This record gives sequence, C-alpha cells and structure tokens, in this order.
Amino acid sequence: MTLPRAVAESTVTFRDVLSDDGTVIRAWTNDPEGIIDGPTVLLCNGLGTSPWNWPALLHTSCGVRVVSWQHRGTTGADRPDDPARTTSRHFAEDALSVMDAFVLARPVVLGWSIGVNTAFELAADHPERVSGVFGVAGVPGDTFRSMLGPLRLPAPAAGLVTRTASRVLRRTGSLITPLASRLDLGPRAIAAFSKAGLIGKVPDPELAAVALAEFLTTPVEWYFHLALRTSQRRAVSLRRIKVPVMLVAGNRDLIAGARHMARVADGVKNATYVELDGTHFIQMEQPARVHQLLLSFLDRVAERQRT
Repeated sequence: MTLPRAVAESTVTFRDVLSDDGTVIRAWTNDPEGIIDGPTVLLCNGLGTSPWNWPALLHTSCGVRVVSWQHRGTTGADRPDDPARTTSRHFAEDALSVMDAFVLARPVVLGWSIGVNTAFELAADHPERVSGVFGVAGVPGDTFRSMLGPLRLPAPAAGLVTRTASRVLRRTGSLITPLASRLDLGPRAIAAFSKAGLIGKVPDPELAAVALAEFLTTPVEWYFHLALRTSQRRAVSLRRIKVPVMLVAGNRDLIAGARHMARVADGVKNATYVELDGTHFIQMEQPARVHQLLLSFLDRVAERQRT
C-alpha cells in the first residue's frame, strides 16, 4: 500500500508512556529530534483519533512542537486492567503523564472534540501546568447535550437521543466491529461521507482516508464505552478558567454545536470565539485557516506571559 504523501513525509514518531495507574499509553510528537524553535502545544485529540486528523501539524515545518497521545484502548494504546478507569479524570491523568514524559512545563493545550473536555479540566484543576486553551469543535461538560446542533434540538432532547444511540452501539458493537474492520476505505469513502454531510470537502482525501481507517481500528463497543464513561463527568466551572481561551467552531457540526461553543466562550473571561464554515472536522477541511488561528493564539499567549 502506498502511503499518502503527507504520511510518508511526516516527522511524527510514537513512544510508550506509563500513566499513573500503570496503563501504557501511546504518545506521539511531530518533533522527535527537538529541532523546532517555536512554541509547544499539548494536543488532547478527539476520542480514538490519530495524528492524521491534523494535516497542518504533521511536520516540523509547521513551526509548532506538538505532543499528544492515543486514548486508552485505542490505536495502539493499552486498555486499563479495570474498564472503569476510563473517565475524564483518567484522561487528564494521562495528559499529565505525557507532559511529564516530554518535560512540558506549561504549554498551551489544544483540544479537539472530547479533548476540549480534557483541556478545560487541566486548566481548571492544574492551572500551573496550562498557559492557554485552544479548543476546536468541542465543549466542556456533557458532550451528548451539545450534539445535533444544526437540528436545533433542545439540549436535554439531544442528550437523550445521542446517549441512547451510544448505549445501543455499545451493546451491539461486537457485531459491527468485524464489518467495520473490513471496509474498503479510500478517497471514495471520504467523498461519500461528504455527500452525507458528515464531513466537508477536505484538501487531502487520501490523508483523510488514512485517518478514518486508523479510527476504525478501535472496536465499536469499546469506543462507545469510552464515550459514555467520559460523558459522566463533573461540570467544570467556567469561572475557574483563568488562562486565555480561543474556541473554533464549525457551523455545520453535528457533534459539538456552534451555539453551545459560543455560549461557553461567553462564560469564560479572556475567551475568543471563531465560527468557520465546516463540520466537526474543521481542522481537516480548513487546515491552513485553523493553523493560522492557532499561531495567532500562541502569539497572544506569549505576549500575555511577557507582560
């Protein structure tokens, strides 16, 4: 199989990191040799996703050192001995373990999707370790209530529908996983998802297909186990967030509704809200634009630290 150019030329490398509870998680960075003379971000990625969901951050030429990890039991990371150790608190502990392993003092935390939960939890509970939060297509709190945003459903109704569907998929996932693992994935599959409105047009369909194939290596039942477990979280008080925040939303996002993200931005001091034309995968659809926003936010945080 010929890898897409973006994958073949990437500088992404992986290493194992031991979390506090003994679970081995798979961490990665785009700068294994430490040659980037620029800021560092800790990426709290979407649930079960991989580096290939971030086309603008795969090479040292992006000017940003990225450190991230794969969620427990997904894409090469071990499952914990106890399946109950899969809450948002455990994800935050994994983030701290990765930060310690890569000797990150106080980076900007970049969150996408459910990773925005982790980013806000770190900023609230460990403010000395976080200098800013850049959130893409995600909200802190119960993510199920923010889903189906373009349908304008009330939050309780959206939560009921999506949580019920997730419970069904958790129970039946073992029947679906063998079928999902045999899907013929490629640019045509991405085009089909685009026609269905699940993802917008992407500049690199081959890279998007690799990201999708990697995502589908996680068993369906385990994915929805994680989704349901991480939704059972205590609310983070937005008043506890003291660092600069930028939230980037897609106006056609079915997973994290733009209006929910705008409401969060209104409740956070020093927050900026940007809405782009796109879906939940806005960083894949408009990689250059999202990267530009990230760089401007990093400059803003650096200026704040200087003054």
